[in-house]
Parts: sequence; structure tokens; C-alpha cells
Amino acid sequence: MTSSRDDDALGWAGDDDPTLVSGGPGSERALPPAAADSVGRPAGADAVVEPGDDLPEGWAVTGSPGGYVDAPAGPTPMSSTALLALGVLAGVYLLYTIGWFIGVGRIDNPLNDPLAQFMFSLGTWLAIAAPAVWFASSYWLTRGKPRLRWTWLILGVVLLAPLPFIAGTGGL
Repeated sequence: MTSSRDDDALGWAGDDDPTLVSGGPGSERALPPAAADSVGRPAGADAVVEPGDDLPEGWAVTGSPGGYVDAPAGPTPMSSTALLALGVLAGVYLLYTIGWFIGVGRIDNPLNDPLAQFMFSLGTWLAIAAPAVWFASSYWLTRGKPRLRWTWLILGVVLLAPLPFIAGTGGL
């Protein structure tokens, strides 16, 4: 004993629409003549233009045979291994930035000249920012060239090691 309210949960409004075409296998059914255009497509649907269709003047069908336009070749997504390795390298660069911050903080500025003090301070801040800038620029500038990207990222890991932090002396 079911009520009509229970039956409502099993259907959607418009299920009995005669122009409804289900996409499942074996569910092909013909559309009523009023719901299809002259080529047999549903009325109001986005049309796929075939090479034999009548087109307005100045229009032409382009793309692969069958009327489908080829999608532009975009960048291929990274594999899981490459994405994991990139995350590890990003973590190394973050640790390098923190290491430079701690290592440079231990260095005393022995200079008395205002210009020399400014240049020393600028150099320390550039040393702190270098790992983050290297990672971002090598990632951004080597789009579409994965082998070159990995080369620059690994080279940066070697060159940007925070020596003042690793040596623990506060200076070289």
C-alpha cells in the first residue's frame, strides 16, 4: 500500500515529457516530429554541424571528419609521482627559506657606513627570499618543459643551501 507521496520520491517532475531522451543503452526512442529539426536533432539543442548540412552563407565546417572540432592540445597534467616530488622540493625550498632566515639572523653587521649597512641588510633579505624566488621563477618560466624544470629545481636545491644555518657559525 503506497501513497502517491511515496511514488513522488521515485520520480522527477517532467519524467513523462515526450521529448525526453534518456542516454542509457537500449533507450533510444524516436522523438516526435515537432520536437526535432529537419536534420533530426532535438529542437533547441546545441547542434553539431555535419559537412552535408545547409549552412548560412560565409560559414564553413572545419575540424576533423564528422564535423567535430579538434580540441586544442593543452598541457598534460603531472603524474602522481611528479606531483609528489614537486611537493617535496617545495618543502625543501620552504625549509631553505627558514634556514636562511635563522642563519642570517645570527650574523652581526660589523659595518658603520650607512650605505654599507643598507647594502648588508638588503643582501640578507635577498638571501632569505632567494629560495622562494628561485622555486617560483623556475616553475613559472619552464612551463611545458618538464625536463628543464626539474633540472633548474634540483640545481637550486644544490646552490641555495643555507650555509650559515648548516655551519652553525653565523657566517662563512
